[in-house]
Amino acid sequence: MILELELWLAFVATYTVISIIPGPSVLVVTGLALSRGTKAAFQCIAGELVGGVVLVALSLFGVGAILAASSELFQIVKWAGVVYMAYLGISQIIQAHREDVTLQLDETSVSGISSARAGFFTAVLNPKAIIFYVAFLSQFLDPTANTYTQFAIVVVTSAVIVGVVLGGYALLAAQAHKSFQSAQSRRRFGYTGGGFLIGGSVFMAATR
Repeated sequence: MILELELWLAFVATYTVISIIPGPSVLVVTGLALSRGTKAAFQCIAGELVGGVVLVALSLFGVGAILAASSELFQIVKWAGVVYMAYLGISQIIQAHREDVTLQLDETSVSGISSARAGFFTAVLNPKAIIFYVAFLSQFLDPTANTYTQFAIVVVTSAVIVGVVLGGYALLAAQAHKSFQSAQSRRRFGYTGGGFLIGGSVFMAATR
């Protein structure tokens, strides 16, 4: 027996609403879309999706319960994520400032690895997300069915939902990026993108 249709539909509806609400991942993707364009944003989303799979796996192996029980470990992981996102934002602002009116934001010149890495670490360095998966997913799993099969279904479903939602945010932000191609506008988008990344860092720091 696999995940019941009613539970799956409830999960899809609930998780879609949760994913639409802006959080660190949305801010990172939006920031990259504004400053670097569509390609970098979707590379970031790919990293985010891989990170999401890792989060589900960690929750399956009980890491979420460990983080919930150890406030010290929780804080270490949390602040590692905060510092990493702040670093991304500050680096983006410095880059925009250095390049000034000769800002080069050609998508082909941006490292795909760096964008994917930003998405991946934004996902996995969020301890609340791991604990959330533990508490949230258990509500939509049938204890009488095969746990691993249900988790596989949940992983695929959540990846599709997150990919669509973040992709929507990325396309909207990238459209703004493409609409203003003057050097001054592109520089401002670099600053704005960095601001979004720093905003994600503040958002993560403020959550308990």
